[in-house]
Amino acid sequence: MPSRNHYYLTIDDLAAARGPVPDLSYDGAGPNDFAAALQEALRSPILFDRWKAMQEDPDGVDPAMGVTDATAAVSARVSDLHIDVDLITSLPMSIVRHRLNLLIGNHWKLHDMRAA
Repeated sequence: MPSRNHYYLTIDDLAAARGPVPDLSYDGAGPNDFAAALQEALRSPILFDRWKAMQEDPDGVDPAMGVTDATAAVSARVSDLHIDVDLITSLPMSIVRHRLNLLIGNHWKLHDMRAA
């Protein structure tokens, strides 16, 4: 069984946090919407499959990038002037980073990662 990790992230300005491809980008209104969108992106292949279909050579995309974690859990809350995001998953950081970048571009920061 893969190990589970707890990722601690922040988003400075969720209202401006959008991914580079509008059709794949997060378009919610608050931390709960974002948490739900990220959780879905980690639990389901839908976002990955949409991204893969947009690639020049979809068949050339490494299938390992499409791995999911049906038990991924995400919560987000306002803290001061930013959003704190807690994520627990067995997915490696490379997959988490890819899905985050699709949803909100580089508008996030990883502050810590620990075994869950």
